[in-house]
Amino acid sequence: MKLLAASPSLDTRFVTVILLVMGLSTPGLAEITSLDSGNIDDVLNNAGVALVNFYADWCRFSQMLHPIFEEASNVVREEFPDTKQVVFARVDCDQHSDIAQRYRITKYPTLKLFRNGMMMKREYRGQRSVVAIADFIRQQQVDPVKEMHSMEEVNTLDRSKRNIIGYFDKKDSDNYHTYEKVANILRDDCTFLAAFGAVSEAERFSGDNVIYKPVGEGIPDMVYLGSITNFDLTYAWAQDKCVPLVREITFENGEELTEEGIPFLILFHIKEDTDSLEKFQHEVARQLISEKGSINFLHADCDKFRHPLLHIQKTPADCPVIAIDSFRHMYVFPDFKDLAVPGKLRQFVLDLHSGKLHREFHHGPDPTDSTPGQEETGGEVASSPPESSFQKLAPSGSRYTILRRDRDEL
Repeated sequence: MKLLAASPSLDTRFVTVILLVMGLSTPGLAEITSLDSGNIDDVLNNAGVALVNFYADWCRFSQMLHPIFEEASNVVREEFPDTKQVVFARVDCDQHSDIAQRYRITKYPTLKLFRNGMMMKREYRGQRSVVAIADFIRQQQVDPVKEMHSMEEVNTLDRSKRNIIGYFDKKDSDNYHTYEKVANILRDDCTFLAAFGAVSEAERFSGDNVIYKPVGEGIPDMVYLGSITNFDLTYAWAQDKCVPLVREITFENGEELTEEGIPFLILFHIKEDTDSLEKFQHEVARQLISEKGSINFLHADCDKFRHPLLHIQKTPADCPVIAIDSFRHMYVFPDFKDLAVPGKLRQFVLDLHSGKLHREFHHGPDPTDSTPGQEETGGEVASSPPESSFQKLAPSGSRYTILRRDRDEL
């Protein structure tokens, strides 16, 4: 797998020169923790927030980032002196390729954000400057939970967003600390609110309570029935509510979704065609809920993604179209009308995992039927992470080169 060096902006180079000339970079004072296989889990698990620089010494962009990253660490440390509240760390990916593979690092340098040991989906893609990195960390320290001072505030919630509300007896409690931890991790996916004491009393008839208010008016609340102090259960429930089973892929989040490292099952549909999207969502939930985590369920605007469609000999006029992108090839679901045929969509995904789609792509119809769910040698899912379709230097004319051009034209 070829790893790429990410080009810095002119702003980055300018800041680097200023730091070096003025002597503002003070590596001697920087508290950058070097991570290896022996200490990485302990350091990250005990850090409220950790920003990790995955680098390679031979990469000149990595070299340029070092003094900036170190000075940002100094600035942040002055504001947040607790060494476990914020950690700046780095991984030499040449020396620790196992760690690079574990976190699917496909370019140098890459800045990943961790909370209590969990890697966040969104890596840092802001400017590579002291000011920008320090501001990013400050934003991560903002309390993700908005306190409600009156139950009337529930009636003014923005119902176009996913809202989770916790009703607690007191703020200094194990229940609330777990809730706050979950909110920190899912802050980009849901709006979190909380009410305490007398304000929340009417909603605590059986103890502390957490509810989810789905998007849209008139949709019933969903109540969390598990133990609030159990982080794993609370997080799993909240993640299920905050992160849709079927997400939209756009030019803005495409790289981020690719970095999750699992294939895409995509519905290409005309934006106004909500009926096809609802059918797709229903069948994914009915047939493929057990495959969540092994494939990403996505939908895309046919018009905006017309060039990737051309790669599979389709146009917006053919939509709705369902396809799998394995990062090696794209495979087309034979007929959208078969979506509701029991087990048809599920078998399509199982044929990806078994390698059947890959074999038929190269050699024609498979003479043998794969046993559903059986893993075979030579399957499409690689043991090493795939190169991001947005990160690699795609061959001229490939769907990824064209897709980037589409994005730039919008």
